[in-house]
Amino acid sequence: MKMNRIRTISGGWLLLPVILLAACGDAPRRETIERAIVNGRLAGEAFARSHRFVEGWLAVADTVTGLIPKNLQGDYFWNAQDAAADNYPFMVITSFFTDEGLFRGRMLDMLRTETELTSCLGACPATYDLRTHRLQNNPVDTGNVIFGSAEYMKDGLLPITELLGVSPWSERMISILDSLHGLVEIVTEIRGDYFGNSQVIEVNGDLLQVLSRLYWMTGREEYLEWAIRIGDYYLLGDRHPADSERLRLRDHGCEIMLGLCELYATVHYARPQKQEQYRGPLHRLLDRVLEVGRNGHGLFYDEVNPSTGEILETRLADTWGYTLDGYYIVYQLDGVEAYRDAVLKVFSNLNAHYRSHNWENNMDGYADAIESALNLYNRERSQEAADWIDSEINVMYSFQRPDGILEGWHGDGNFARTAVMYALWKTRGTRLAPWREDVQWGAADEEGKTVLVLTAGMPWRGKLFFDAPRYRENLHLPADWPRINQFPQWFTVERDREYALCVDGVRKHCRGEELIDGIDIVLESGQRAVVTVSACD
Repeated sequence: MKMNRIRTISGGWLLLPVILLAACGDAPRRETIERAIVNGRLAGEAFARSHRFVEGWLAVADTVTGLIPKNLQGDYFWNAQDAAADNYPFMVITSFFTDEGLFRGRMLDMLRTETELTSCLGACPATYDLRTHRLQNNPVDTGNVIFGSAEYMKDGLLPITELLGVSPWSERMISILDSLHGLVEIVTEIRGDYFGNSQVIEVNGDLLQVLSRLYWMTGREEYLEWAIRIGDYYLLGDRHPADSERLRLRDHGCEIMLGLCELYATVHYARPQKQEQYRGPLHRLLDRVLEVGRNGHGLFYDEVNPSTGEILETRLADTWGYTLDGYYIVYQLDGVEAYRDAVLKVFSNLNAHYRSHNWENNMDGYADAIESALNLYNRERSQEAADWIDSEINVMYSFQRPDGILEGWHGDGNFARTAVMYALWKTRGTRLAPWREDVQWGAADEEGKTVLVLTAGMPWRGKLFFDAPRYRENLHLPADWPRINQFPQWFTVERDREYALCVDGVRKHCRGEELIDGIDIVLESGQRAVVTVSACD
């Protein structure tokens, strides 16, 4: 097809088919454009800082294997629950947005290397010593392998899969899950349990989340059956969490609540009779935690005794959104307003009481708290929550060193996770390739359309990609319920729907497939392009 290279009014270029060009009749308002420009600056900083984080950690990678250590303070080994679960995955995700060569090269090499070197009990990963270049324990610690496998899947490989769909990382996850099934179905004991009984609960919660999502992605009934056995163990047996003497409402414990809620959503669509069995017991758990587990502003304590109501740890959970994600799932399904109100109560108190709050006394606490707010703000558009997120992201940034590293431990990866989530909010899920730090783009919504503004410090040519409904296309979920470590979706296009695309007065009609596959854009130095997209009636 013949193409015209159209110079836009503000100096950008757009390649469009000649027969589809027409004048746009409704230019975006000035305030919308200005808001998109500001969002572009904010997104640009988030992507650039995440990219520097990757560069910083690659600079300290083991020179023999290319793997990164757990931390830089003496734990010179690669392990599944820390290096693999919390740091490496967000190097992968960052490079997907900022460096395709790195993404397809060194990131894949690290996956192949860790698979080859650490797989021990089937595909399940063990800890690999980067000094001796051998497995750290021989024979391996089975409990540690179970815990590391669950963490690597839920915190690391699942977020990558939510973003990319089927990939070498999803294949790694499924192979680990299938191998783990040969070791354990319901975890009742892990020796060397350094979080008390919460580690057992954490693994089962991890598995519920992984199994629920992979059931939809693969269609494998055995995954749902496995998840239901765990759900029955907690909700229909004598291990109901509301009757326990200790329940952590922060990470390393709260995973069970969201896991049970994700299973509840899954059986709502796949096994309605099982949902009916679970409804009363699950509501009892959620109601009891609302009753005894929160402070006056709606935030959760780190740990409580649900059976007596005693607060065991008064520090506030930075992962408050992980638990509230579960409440919001059940609100969506059952319409219990108290569960939605639990979210809104926190949002109404963030600005007044939790600016620069000391979450866990480290960067990771800020990353988890901001992620908590972002994921729920995606569902409930509270201006108070938005203002708080914009404020606290700068506190999180303040931890970054000039070399890109944050605090020199595996929690550094959560910085990039949250920064990329933040950038996707400001760009409405769009991305550019190739990425360059001087090229900025931001988005803002106006009635009936999404507006993007792109600028470049130096000449640039590449593609602008729009987001697809990944929850459906990649995971085949029946609904986009809140999930830990997901990358929320802000503006998505349907592949078969028709859209009006306008760039500085030049308009075409195109299918969503074209927007998802990327539109060609050329920018001149110091110039600006304004792009609007709206669905056709």
